[in-house]
Amino acid sequence: MKDLFYGFLNIIMVLFVICCITWVIQGNDFFLYKTFAPAQEQVRRETFEQSKAYNQGMIQELQNMQFEYIKATDSQKDALAAIILHRAADYDMDNLPTDLRQFIQKLRRGER
Repeated sequence: MKDLFYGFLNIIMVLFVICCITWVIQGNDFFLYKTFAPAQEQVRRETFEQSKAYNQGMIQELQNMQFEYIKATDSQKDALAAIILHRAADYDMDNLPTDLRQFIQKLRRGER
């Protein structure tokens, strides 16, 4: 009877140790993720922002907005200018074509 009790106790202890080891591994993984994830995300974002697809998409979107701005009435131009300036705020102006760069600089100066 004692052997059965100690056998059962040993099985419970083994399961408890396995649970503890699993928690330590998962917990460490969480802490490592918490430490290194922001740096990895920053690198991923910078890589994306340097990609050809991102740059072409941004240029195309700003050119479409420029076209809409040109077609707009005076009351619509103020709203469109705010949207265009907001979209172009964090974008590197050196990547833009000359005409689009001049258009955005004109909007920044408040010219129509």
